[in-house]
Amino acid sequence: MASEPVDGVLAAEVARRRTFAIISHPDAGKTTLTEKLLLYGQAIQLAGSVKARKGARARSDWMEIEQKRGISITSTVLKFPYRGFVINLLDTPGHQDFSEDTYRTLTAADAAVMLIDAAKGVEAQTRKLFDVCKQRGVPIFTFVNKMDRPARDPFDLLDEIENMLGVTAVPSNWPIGSGPEFRGVLECQSRQMHLFERTEHGAFAAPVEVAGQEQAAALLGDEPATQLYDEIDLITGALPKLDAAKVLVQEQTPVFFGSAANNFGVELFLQRFLELAPPPGPQHTEDGVRIDPCDEQFSGFIFKIQANMSRAHRDRVAFLRICSGRFERGMAAYHDRTGQKLRLNHPHSFFASQRTVLDDAFPGDIIGLVNPGQFRVGDTLSSARGISFGSFPRFSPELFHRIRPRNPSLRKSFLKGIGQLGEEGTIQIFYPISGAREPILAGVGQLQFEVVQTRLENEYDTPTVMEPLNFSVARWMPRERRDLGIHATLVQDEAGRPVALFRSQFTLDYALKNLEDLELLDAPPGF
Repeated sequence: MASEPVDGVLAAEVARRRTFAIISHPDAGKTTLTEKLLLYGQAIQLAGSVKARKGARARSDWMEIEQKRGISITSTVLKFPYRGFVINLLDTPGHQDFSEDTYRTLTAADAAVMLIDAAKGVEAQTRKLFDVCKQRGVPIFTFVNKMDRPARDPFDLLDEIENMLGVTAVPSNWPIGSGPEFRGVLECQSRQMHLFERTEHGAFAAPVEVAGQEQAAALLGDEPATQLYDEIDLITGALPKLDAAKVLVQEQTPVFFGSAANNFGVELFLQRFLELAPPPGPQHTEDGVRIDPCDEQFSGFIFKIQANMSRAHRDRVAFLRICSGRFERGMAAYHDRTGQKLRLNHPHSFFASQRTVLDDAFPGDIIGLVNPGQFRVGDTLSSARGISFGSFPRFSPELFHRIRPRNPSLRKSFLKGIGQLGEEGTIQIFYPISGAREPILAGVGQLQFEVVQTRLENEYDTPTVMEPLNFSVARWMPRERRDLGIHATLVQDEAGRPVALFRSQFTLDYALKNLEDLELLDAPPGF
């Protein structure tokens, strides 16, 4: 029998991929939801709690500092199969100090799951991340978490989503009670009830066919059943029906209710999500050229670089989102920034910090390439010349610290560590042009500096000393100027581009007013 043509194989592989990110405000339960999804994909046998006892730890939080503090501070790639689908799950940092990492990771996602705390509703960080998804045209799926705890009225939550985010919230299922009275969910379309029993290691979900309110009353009691059906009738009469086409263009967000910690509604969500979420779609180059995922030419872009994911390897990994064509181990690809043709000999598939050598991959997949130093965030790799998906914007830093090794004899390992952590892009590194020799760290949140210090000590055996600096604004200069005088301090970024550091917005405005033809940029030229 003749083999299936390559384009048919490619189309079939694209159709079964789902690549999505989970976004939320800190403490909404993002890592817990991630781990429960992995359980259903049989990717892990026992979900670890973020604050677990008896040594159980969240698999997606692989850094030592994440495990100690119970927070997510770096994006993680988790690939696993589920019912014929290939899922690429991007677990993003919840902490706002690492928003830039989250923003870049969202460029690699075809959909996003917005996790909301049922008691708190739409919080500040959730709103910021939603806006990013909206700008990129990424469909949003909403999971209202922690229904087993005291929660706000579900109708209030739907109104808040619509009023604050500007998207119609359409429930896919509806909660039966909340807090200690939370009994499960009712699917709005099929009217199938899913009742839950708490167990020692989570919960057991029992689907129950319910013919009507009378049968529901026998299971729930008269008053809860009456309330449930009154609410369902209101939803049916007042809210629009869930429309998959409107979900894809961000006019609607499907809303699911449940409890990730107790495994209430997670599998229901996953199954419905896979039905509604889009497979990998077309990408557009910097020149506006449409690249279809089923194009035979291979292409992809690097959205993340990570150092020292494993003590056994101690290397740097560039994460590449495949946009089109079939990737094969050992293939050659053009590097858009340098024009060089590179042989991609050591690709890996990742599950958090665990890696597996892979032979091939398809659009939507995230692969890791060992990075000896030639890759940067925003680079494009393709089998044809002249393809570039463009670079990513950098955040303008607001906090600045000078850093040095506590022991001067460790300066070599210190500079190596600073350079490699700077490549990741989660913090910016500036180098003085004159005066002090020590590099300057620049970021948007204090936790970024603490993480750099911890990682330098844990991963590079280099304890450090940091000193806060009295700067609050950084601006890049298309052309280096030495006439800034007392208005600013001139430094260079890791690529050697001139940067002016100002003590305040006032001194920046004063320089622009008094220095003739001074041109300043919020981000590096070309970004």
